[in-house]
Amino acid sequence: MSPVWKVTAFFAQSAAVGLAIAFLVVLLRPDLVSTKQVTATGGAVTSYADAVAVSAPAIATIYTERTLSPTSLARNGFPPRSGVAVRGRYLGSGVVIDARGYVVTNWHVIIDADEIRVQLADGRVATPTIVGADPETELALLRIDLPNLPTIALGRSDGLRVGEVVLAIGNSLGLSQTVTMGIVSATGRGQLGITLFEDFIQTDAAINEGNSGGALVNSRGELVGINTAVISAAPRDLTKPEGIGFAIPVNLVRGVMEQLIAHGRVIRGYLGVDTTDLPETQAKAIGIAGSAVLLQAVAGPAAAAGLRPGDVLTHINGQRMFTQQQAMNLVASSQPGERIKIRAVRANGAAIDTEAVLEERPPQDNN
Repeated sequence: MSPVWKVTAFFAQSAAVGLAIAFLVVLLRPDLVSTKQVTATGGAVTSYADAVAVSAPAIATIYTERTLSPTSLARNGFPPRSGVAVRGRYLGSGVVIDARGYVVTNWHVIIDADEIRVQLADGRVATPTIVGADPETELALLRIDLPNLPTIALGRSDGLRVGEVVLAIGNSLGLSQTVTMGIVSATGRGQLGITLFEDFIQTDAAINEGNSGGALVNSRGELVGINTAVISAAPRDLTKPEGIGFAIPVNLVRGVMEQLIAHGRVIRGYLGVDTTDLPETQAKAIGIAGSAVLLQAVAGPAAAAGLRPGDVLTHINGQRMFTQQQAMNLVASSQPGERIKIRAVRANGAAIDTEAVLEERPPQDNN
C-alpha cells in the first residue's frame, strides 16, 4: 500500500473511532456536552427561567374599586346617573420588596380607591394599609400583614446599559404573572410629561394595561425598575408606536420607599422658582457657553437670595446646570435648611453669586 493510502486509511480509522466515542459520550453523559451559545464577550446565553423563578413570586396583583364621578363617567362615554353611585373596578401590579410586608406600586394604581386588595402569586389575599404616596414620582407604598412573604432582590439601576436584557413581570391585561422580555432601550428619559421628577428606563419589553406597578428585572432576577407607562399614541396619529415603555429606576424607588416608611411622605428641598430651558443660541447672547436655565418666576428662598425673574441659572454648588430637569432634581435631592451656592447671569450679562437656604417642597395636590 502506498504511503498516501496508508495516511488516508489512518485518518479514516481515527475519525470513525472519534465519532464512536463522541456518540457514547452524548448517549451516556449528555451533561458533559454544553448547549450554551457564547457571546462576543465570552458570556453564555442561557434561559431566563431562573430569573423569573426568583422574582415572580414577589409580584402581586392589585385590585381596586373606586366610585366614579360624573366627570369620569362622561370622559369614558357613559351618561351620568342621577342619584346612583357607579363603581369601577381596576387592575394593577405591585412588588413585595420587604419581608415586613411593604409592597411598592404606582400611585395611579391606587389613587382615589375606595377598596384595595393585594393578591400574591401563591393565591393569598390581603387588604393593605397605605403607607404613603409620592405623586411627583408616580410611586405608592402599601403594607400587608401576612407571614412568610416572598420578596424580590433589589438591584441597581445606575449600572444598567443600553442593550441589556430585562424582563417585565406583572398582571398584564388581567393575566397575572405574565412575563415579557426586551432590552434597555435608553436610560435617563425625562420631560415626558408623566411625572414631575423623571429619570425613566425605556424598554421594549411589552408593558400592557395591568402591568403598572409591576417589576422590571435584570437577567439575574433583581429588581431594576417599576413598570409605569407606555406611549400609546403618536403625534397626529402618524404611526402607532410599539415597544416604547417606561419604568421608574430602582435607585429612585429605594429612596422614595425609605422616606415613605420613615415620614409617610417624601421630604425634598425647595428653591421657589419656575424655570424653563434656555437654548444654547439664546444663552450665547448673554455670554453663556451652552444651554442654561431661565428663571421665569421667583419666590421664597430664591427671592431672599436676590434672584429675579429673567436671571439665567448656570451653576448650583459648582455644578453646571444645562436643563431645568437637572436643576430641579438637584434641588429636590437636597434637604430643607440646606444652604446651596448659586451662580446666575443677569439679562445684561452681569454674573452674580449668591446663596439660598432651601425650604421644604410643598406637597403636590393628589386630586
